[in-house]
Amino acid sequence: MNKYIESETLELKEKYTDTIAKEIVSFLNSSGGTILIGVKDNGTIIGVSKIDEVLRKISDIITSQIEPNPQDEINSELKFDEGKTIIAIYINKGRNHIYCQKKYGFSSAGCTIRIGTTCKEMTSDQIKIRYEKKFIDNEYMLKKRANSSNLSFRELKIYYSEKGYHLEDKSFEINLNLKNEAGEYNLLAELLSDRNNIPFIFAKFKGKNKASISERSDYGYGCILTTYGKIKNRLQAENICISDTTVRPRKDTYLFDFDCVNEAILNALVHNDWTITEPQISMFHDRLEILSHGGLPSGMTKEEFFDGISKPRNATLMRIFLNMGLTEHTGHGIPTIVEKYGKEVFEIQSNYIRCTIPFEKEVIDQIDNKNVGLNVGLNVGLNKTEKKVIELLVENPSITSTELAEKVGVTKRTIERTFKSLQEKKMIERIGSKRDGNWIVVR
Repeated sequence: MNKYIESETLELKEKYTDTIAKEIVSFLNSSGGTILIGVKDNGTIIGVSKIDEVLRKISDIITSQIEPNPQDEINSELKFDEGKTIIAIYINKGRNHIYCQKKYGFSSAGCTIRIGTTCKEMTSDQIKIRYEKKFIDNEYMLKKRANSSNLSFRELKIYYSEKGYHLEDKSFEINLNLKNEAGEYNLLAELLSDRNNIPFIFAKFKGKNKASISERSDYGYGCILTTYGKIKNRLQAENICISDTTVRPRKDTYLFDFDCVNEAILNALVHNDWTITEPQISMFHDRLEILSHGGLPSGMTKEEFFDGISKPRNATLMRIFLNMGLTEHTGHGIPTIVEKYGKEVFEIQSNYIRCTIPFEKEVIDQIDNKNVGLNVGLNVGLNKTEKKVIELLVENPSITSTELAEKVGVTKRTIERTFKSLQEKKMIERIGSKRDGNWIVVR
């Protein structure tokens, strides 16, 4: 009689395959179990070759392909049976309510559960019930440990200081809920820190699909308030305006309604499930797409969403944006977008929300006919050097004076004079000290 028989808590695998990620998730979402690699389905032991390579792949799955991170729930060991080496992966029942494969998110494809000897996809209702449970006790981002324990908050303190708040060094981390119950920095702290490993991609495509990318800019890896400022500046620069001077008063038509886009960006930042991944912004020839993860916040219906009922997934992050005057708690953002573009611009799924802002055809036609230049909204009243500096700052706020001088083709002294001129025109402002701060475009 074979020693090993597949069951609800035992999975036998002849060799390593990438489906192990699915099987690990299934056990985490169930009652736990064991995966044995090097054992056929019928229980015959054949052993594992290239043991180090297989262990490395398993480690990669556990640390980077499953969300939330299940490292504390899983351990593995080498077992020797019948003169052969097999790998045993022991998986506990997950302490979190639900786990998924990152590449699929909290969808049926990403969330599986062990039933008998097979892995079954969870239904949308099962996912929703489990998903909402993790927010009942507390915001999960306040519990989730940051990836780094060496975080600094110089920029955050500057933002609060400029708004008239006084933050005590000894208490501000506690007051802003930047540490979890174990005294470790949490995900919120990581989002607000000066340096982190969280990207924020702005992708620009040439056509109406993702077949041909023309530009990929990353505005992340720092304080989310600064990231928001960079993204806002970039979108202002992209919001081309054409003017009809044959009528009085002059008629200005913009590529898109900036207030609506700004509300969509804020909504994506505040309501995004940061335990999955960051929001995504994609610009196509005819539209702008803002994608946030996690679906509707816990307990919210589509009707409440469109009515502007405010139920932020990340209430503490929302409070910080409120303190900075970046958003309001009135819930007018979604109704503003709906009034301008209609409900159909929102695609609401269980694991994401996509807001698609269509561009004005009149402006697109002018662009296609090459009758308008880029960054019109920012360039009014600026000389050639000032325009170029603005464009380069929008692309890379961390660029140095020396680098600017080289790209523009002028002296460093000219760049410094340009900074002063743009500051007087209230086009830029400095974030941080003169020695290591950045210039940020403000209009």
